Amino acid sequence: MTSNEAARARAGGMIGKVKRALGPAGVFLEGFIREPRMVGSVIPSSMNTIDRMLTPVDWEACDVFVEYGPGVGTFCRPILDRLRRDAKLIAIDTNPLFIDYLKRTIPDSRFSPVLGSAADVESIVKAHGADHADYVVSGLPFSTLPDGVGPAIAAATHRVIRPGGAFLVYQFSARARDFMEPHFARIDDGYAPWNIPPCKLFWGWKA
Repeated sequence: MTSNEAARARAGGMIGKVKRALGPAGVFLEGFIREPRMVGSVIPSSMNTIDRMLTPVDWEACDVFVEYGPGVGTFCRPILDRLRRDAKLIAIDTNPLFIDYLKRTIPDSRFSPVLGSAADVESIVKAHGADHADYVVSGLPFSTLPDGVGPAIAAATHRVIRPGGAFLVYQFSARARDFMEPHFARIDDGYAPWNIPPCKLFWGWKA
């Protein structure tokens, strides 16, 4: 082994120790480092943000819930806690690190982590035996997504949501609202000051 290879091996060992010490936060940090444009924050959302974001959901009427950018499952677990036993949660992420982690750590028969793009939500939902989603929640950073991806996700999300359902978005920028407005006639606004950093909340309702 050369000196450079030995240095890389030592660095890799140190990174592994840091990840194990930090637990889920370490996995989230690594995911952010690998794909910063696709991860909204270096820190997972606060419980206050999660509770406020999920408050308008009619859980009894929810058969299919979809999440974009689940990361290490910060929203997944609270959603599953509220979800009916016969409903399902589909979590879509482009980062295989997060999908592998979710498969290992959330052994719930209602839960399906999917490696893929949110723009393909319609085909993903159909592949899981449903023709629509009741609610979709997203923490994807619309302001930093590649050109064309944000509008494609917003349009596909509106198509897949049933009438009366909603697109739930939490962001550090108001840019997400710009993508939602062409599709959702009613958008409710909120704010989560106790999140790090504070974030804007949007609920787009399908008529």
